[in-house]
Amino acid sequence: MNGEREHRARGGREDARGEEKRAVLRPDTTVLRSEAVIPRDNVVRPAPNRFSHVLEEMHPYWFERSEQAPQPDGMLPAGTPVLLLREEGDHCRVVTGTGLYVTVARVNLRKLPGDGDG
Repeated sequence: MNGEREHRARGGREDARGEEKRAVLRPDTTVLRSEAVIPRDNVVRPAPNRFSHVLEEMHPYWFERSEQAPQPDGMLPAGTPVLLLREEGDHCRVVTGTGLYVTVARVNLRKLPGDGDG
């Protein structure tokens, strides 16, 4: 009787025919590197649903653009619609439809028609 009680306490179950059901095995938990996490200041909620520009080609982005961070933090695919928030010389701060707030080079932005700015 103790063995049966112990078996049930560990989550073992039997179906109507008295056969034990098999458990689902889950993979080991993995903690991602800090580089895989988007900084809180680079997420806009709610994300925009209107856009002013689109990226013409696959394009790198930076969470913070500086001379100390020459390597991009990621890539945005061609055709990504963005909302232009701020121009900073040859770079711009934009927000994507997923709420990602990043810096991109202005050269790859194409203004969408009907933006209302001119």
